[in-house]
Amino acid sequence: MRRLLTVAQAAEVLGTTERFPRRLIAERRIHFVRVGRHVRIPEDVLTAYIEEQTVDPIELRWSAGRVVA
Repeated sequence: MRRLLTVAQAAEVLGTTERFPRRLIAERRIHFVRVGRHVRIPEDVLTAYIEEQTVDPIELRWSAGRVVA
């Protein structure tokens, strides 16, 4: 069974205020579950969102005094 997080728990995982996950829900940028009037975010969906938004670093090199990507 999937663990469902409250908006407050999702905000804690993301390290943000509750406003950010609520905005993700309102803009339909993340999957969520309605349990009656309550909104829950599956933990695996939140993990996938974090992975999708993670940016890998690039290796910079210097050539003739300039940065070359």
